[in-house]
Amino acid sequence: MAMIGPFITFYNGIKFPQFGLGTWQSTKEECKTAVRAALDAGYRHFDSAFAYGNEADIGEVINEYIKAGKIKREDVFITSKLWSTFMEPSKVAEGCDISLKALGLDYIDLYLAHNSMAFKNTSSGGAFPTNPDGTPAVLDVKVQDTWAAMEKLVKNGKVKSIGVSNYSAEQVDRIVKHGTIKPVTNQVECHAYMRQEELFNACKKHNVYLTSYGSLGSPGRPESFRDNSHPVLMEEPFIKQLATKHKKSPGQILLRELIQRGIIIIPKSSNPKRIKENSEIFDFQLSPAEMKQIADLDKKLRLFGSFDILKCHPEYPFHA
Repeated sequence: MAMIGPFITFYNGIKFPQFGLGTWQSTKEECKTAVRAALDAGYRHFDSAFAYGNEADIGEVINEYIKAGKIKREDVFITSKLWSTFMEPSKVAEGCDISLKALGLDYIDLYLAHNSMAFKNTSSGGAFPTNPDGTPAVLDVKVQDTWAAMEKLVKNGKVKSIGVSNYSAEQVDRIVKHGTIKPVTNQVECHAYMRQEELFNACKKHNVYLTSYGSLGSPGRPESFRDNSHPVLMEEPFIKQLATKHKKSPGQILLRELIQRGIIIIPKSSNPKRIKENSEIFDFQLSPAEMKQIADLDKKLRLFGSFDILKCHPEYPFHA
C-alpha cells in the first residue's frame, strides 16, 4: 500500500506526512471503519486526542494492521493531544500515559497541548469543567510550564515530537523563548474563510508549521457551533467554478489550496468513498492567480467560535 502525499520535514529533522485523517466526532464503529478505509487508501497520518474518546479504536486498527504485516509501526504517524485537565506540570506525564495505553503503542509520533487553558477536573460541566456555582474551573497554569513538562516526554522517549493546538502567536513566542524544544506545529482552525495569515507568518519565523482543522468549513460541526448567518464554504461560487475547471470537487480544491500553502491537513470523514476522494489532490495544481483569488475569500471567520465564556481564563488564546 503506497503512501499518499508528500512528507514535510520538521525543524527537528523528523519527516511527517503533510496529509492525514481527522477523527473528531466519529463513533466507535465509524472511527474503526474510517481508519481501515484510510489505511487501505494509503493514509499514514492519523489525528486523535484524549478528548475525542477514540484513541483505543484507532490503536486497535493500527495494531491489527501491524500484526497482519500490512504496515510497520514506523510507517504510521499518530497525533494525539493533552487535554486541559492534565496541564498542570505534575499531571502531563499521566495524561500522555493514558493516551499511550489507549492507543496500545510504545510512543506517540506527535503530541500536542490541545489548547492553552488548564482546568481543574471537577467531573462536572463537560469538556471544560465547572465549579459548583457553574463558573469555569480555571487553573492559572502558564503555557510555558505545561510545555516544560511536555519536553520531558520527548526526552524519555514517550513521544517523538511535540506541538500545540489553538495557541496564539504570543503564546507560541513565549514557549519558544522559555523552552529548550520548539513546537513543530500549531494546529488551528484554518480554511479559506479563516486563513490565519498573521499566525501562519508568526509561526513560520520559528519554523513551526500550521496544521489546519476545519479545512472544508466543517460542514459536520456540532449544532452548538452553527450560526445560520455563516456562509457555506463549499457552496462558494468561485470554489465551485474552480472545481468544474479542474474536474475536482469543491472539497478537493480547498484541500489543495492548503497543501500548496505548506499547511498540514487532516480532513475528517467516516465515509470510505469521501476518504479516498479527499486524498486525490496530488495530481493537479492551482495557479498563482487562483491561489490569490482563494486568498481574497478570507473573512477572518471562526466557524467554531471563540469560546467567549472562557475569556476569564488567564491563558485564553483568542483575544488576538
